[in-house]
Amino acid sequence: MAFTQLDPKTALIVIDLQKGILALPGVENPLDIVAKARVIAEQFRHHKLPVVLVTVAGRPIGRADRIVADSQPPADWEDLSPELGAQPEDLRITKRTWGAFSTDLDARLKALGVTQVVILGVATSVGVESTVRQAHELGYHVSVVTDAVTDLNADTHHNSITRVFPKISETGSTQDLLQLLSQRA
Repeated sequence: MAFTQLDPKTALIVIDLQKGILALPGVENPLDIVAKARVIAEQFRHHKLPVVLVTVAGRPIGRADRIVADSQPPADWEDLSPELGAQPEDLRITKRTWGAFSTDLDARLKALGVTQVVILGVATSVGVESTVRQAHELGYHVSVVTDAVTDLNADTHHNSITRVFPKISETGSTQDLLQLLSQRA
């Protein structure tokens, strides 16, 4: 379903636009995703709407059979891309699982009165899709900016965009979202 409206209290959730993940090859150019995220975040801030910057750190608790025990990410793995233009007022969330709502994000958004979330970032079929599913299950109105997400795998990216997101969220382009934002008072 295409974007229809933005609730009065809508938050932007930016997933994993950090140096370590952006260094991986994506279906879409990760720097294009960062550029779109920056423009969208600037508009959210302009309209006094919350911007949430999510990063992934460490490893999840539980089985680690598939993780090489001695592998260590580079020192700047968790650093947000400077091109994102993070601001001091942005909410910062660090997660250790795929989805951002495995943290205190839900409580923080509810404390702000947020009823809708707009989600973008990487990877489409991992961090983004997990966060979209969790937000939907928590009762948020969910929107995904489909030209501001990317994945390491074209098939999983396509599956999320065409099969998963339309069932549990509204979807649209950066331009569609910016147009909705421009109509706000």
